[in-house]
Parts: sequence; C-alpha cells; structure tokens
Amino acid sequence: MYAIVDIETTGGHASQFGITEIAVFIHDGNQVVKHFETLINPQQNIPSYITALTGINNAMVASAPVFEEIAPTLFEILKDQIFIAHNVNFDYSFIQHHLKRTGYELNVKKLCTVRLGRKVFPGLPSYSLGKLCRTLDLPIENRHRAGGDAQATVLLFEHYLANGANQHINEMLKKKSSEHWLPMNLSKSAIMDLPSGPGVYYFHDEKDTIIYIGKAINIKKRVSSHFTHQDADKKRQQFIRTIFKITYQPCATELEAIVLESAEIKKLWPKHNTSQKKPTQKYALYMYQDGGGYQRLVIDKKKKNIPSLYSFNLLREGWAMLKKIVHQFELNEKLCFIDKTPFTNQDKASLESPSLYNLKIAKMLAALEEQLPTFAVVDRGRNEAEKLCLLIERGCFWGMGYLPSTMQLSSAKEIKNLLVPYQDNDTIRKSIYSFATQYPHKRVSLQS
Repeated sequence: MYAIVDIETTGGHASQFGITEIAVFIHDGNQVVKHFETLINPQQNIPSYITALTGINNAMVASAPVFEEIAPTLFEILKDQIFIAHNVNFDYSFIQHHLKRTGYELNVKKLCTVRLGRKVFPGLPSYSLGKLCRTLDLPIENRHRAGGDAQATVLLFEHYLANGANQHINEMLKKKSSEHWLPMNLSKSAIMDLPSGPGVYYFHDEKDTIIYIGKAINIKKRVSSHFTHQDADKKRQQFIRTIFKITYQPCATELEAIVLESAEIKKLWPKHNTSQKKPTQKYALYMYQDGGGYQRLVIDKKKKNIPSLYSFNLLREGWAMLKKIVHQFELNEKLCFIDKTPFTNQDKASLESPSLYNLKIAKMLAALEEQLPTFAVVDRGRNEAEKLCLLIERGCFWGMGYLPSTMQLSSAKEIKNLLVPYQDNDTIRKSIYSFATQYPHKRVSLQS
C-alpha cells in the first residue's frame, strides 16, 4: 500500500515553519482506496508570498484544526504505508518532524516520484511536477494546493506503473538502496562511483559552483553520511536541496586530505563551510640593516616575495614574540620599534657599536632557527614508486607533493621544486605538528 502525500507550508524547513494543508491518497497499486485532506492552522503567520503561491491565507486556516488534533489520524493512515511524494524528503521531513513533536515516531519506507520519473522516463527536460505532467499529458488542477498536487502525483504514479515502474520501485525500496535518502538532484551513481579511500570531496550547485568542501578517510562513506538521516533544520534542508553534483580529489593519506581541505576552503571560500572561513591578516617578523649598520627587527603585514623570519596570523602574537626576543637577547627596544619615540643624543651615546649589537642579533637568529625547525613529514604515496612529502620551513607550512620513493632528503631547497606551495594557516600547521609528534619516525629534519 502506498500513501501519496502533498503538503503546503509556511516556509521551507520543518524546524521553524508549519503545515497549512495536507492531502493523502492511499493507493493499493491499482487505485485509490482512501483519501484524507484538510487545512491546518499552523499557529503562525502565513507570509504573503506563500499566500500568493498557494492561495491559502490566515483567514482560511483560522478555524482549521491544529496539527496536534489531526496527528493521531494522520499517523494511523501513514504508519504502515510506503510514503510517496514529489521530492519526498521535503514532505517527509515536515510530517516526521511535526508528528515527533506530538509524540509519534514515523519511520516508513519512502519513494520519490522525481527520482522514479528519471528512471521510467529518462532524459526529459524537467521533472518538476507541473512540467512533468504537461510533458506526459497528464491533467493537473488546483496547482499548489495539497489536494490538487497530490491528485496529480497519483496520476503520475499510475502512469509510471503502466510504463514498467514496478521493477524500479522494487530496487528503490530495498534496504541497501540509496534512492530513498539521496537528494532529489543527485543520481545514485554520483554516490556509488565515489572511491572508498581518503581524499577531499566537493559539492556543486546547479550553476556548478562549489558550495561545500569536506575531507574523508573513506570518501564514499563520508559523503553518504551527509544524506542518510532526516533533519528539519533550515540550514541542512537548504544545503541538501542545492547539491547537484559531487567531485573529488583522491589523497594518499588522511593528513594530505586534512591539508588539502583546509587549503581549498581558504582558496574557494565555499558557501556552506564555516569553521575555517575566518578572515585572517597575516603578519611577519622582518630584519633589515639600517644606514648606521644596525640589524633591525620590525613587524609588518606579510609581503609576497620578501623573506621573513617568522609569520603569524594575529598582530598581538607578533608583538608578544618580539618583546620576548628583545628581553631574552637584550636588544634595543628602539631598534626593534617597540619604543617608537625618536632617538635622543643620550640614546645614541648609549648604543653599542653595530658589530657588537649585530652579534646579539646573530645569537637570536640561531636560537630562532632551533625554535622554528625545518623538517619534512614523509608518508606513503599513491603507489610504491612515490612518497608523500609535507614541508615545514622555519616553523611554517611551505607545501606538499609526491617525491620518488627512493629519494633521500637532506635540505628544503632540493625538494621545493618538486612540491606544490600552499598558504600556511593554523589548521594545517597544527595538524602536521600533531602528526609529526604522534609518528616521529615519519619526521625528517632538513637544512633550511
């Protein structure tokens, strides 16, 4: 038995919006055997754009039952049926959510007439309800009302059955089938063709724009997990509806996937990634020699193609580091721009000679070299002929790539031309340092 359902709502996701109308046709595979339909008072205002679309206004639902009143009847009608709707996850998410709020747990098999239509009549220009009915010459009346759209879905379902849909229905309803939980705009092959190894995956919208980037130890399993549970939350519902395509970049290891994901998020700024999209202003510690021969330290915004002693995301981190260096090596605060007042004659008279002062700078640089190491993390590659290499230079992430498995590493300079440079950031740096601490045998110290 099938329950063919359509609802009208006050908005696009179940956690915030209500149901204004519902229609259910119980179908035995040959004909409709039962019909339930009613307006519902959503106990919230119906937006004007919804009224313009459906014709349902606040006055029409003022005396209608609230959802709690129809919940027992609705649950009894649906609980033993196969739930069918056009874009089934939308209707099901609303009804399941509102039933749960009233104490009823709906957990039934689902069947989407959009996905079924693509199997029975592949290659049509559109599978929206209105256009699909016009293409198949099926009548549709009282559009955008629950009764009219549900009745059209009944006719559509019967037309599918008359054109060999049963074989597809049986496959789609199997427990191992992904058809009942996949987003409406994704084909089953989009999931089945994904690899089971580590990598980074990309969700694209209708315009092929990348809207989400994720990493995974098992790409297929992780991507599937995005869709295998119902969630009435607005953000999730909107997210699922906008996914039209999935692409991926395989990686040799989980660490490579972590680094690539972070770098890609910073580069592409996808709409639905939030955790790593905080804008950062990079700063750096520079050294230069002034006209008097003194080696001077200064903090400034990070410059491209100008080597720095160290870089950091927050200005306060840089000032804290510089003050610590000045104190530890007894450097002059004015020569390091901590004290920005002009030099007095007394200040100049108390200065050491440039040669003596620069010896302190040399000691500071040697200590900084030890504190900011240069090393590579080396791990397995995609095959036996190569190995993965991630380079940390002077404490910051420089880049990664694949090297010949037989190559011996001694200096950073010799491997840079074989690696792809990336922007350093806290997420990447912390991940590599954590990995190197956990697997010290995979860390190779290098000359900078």
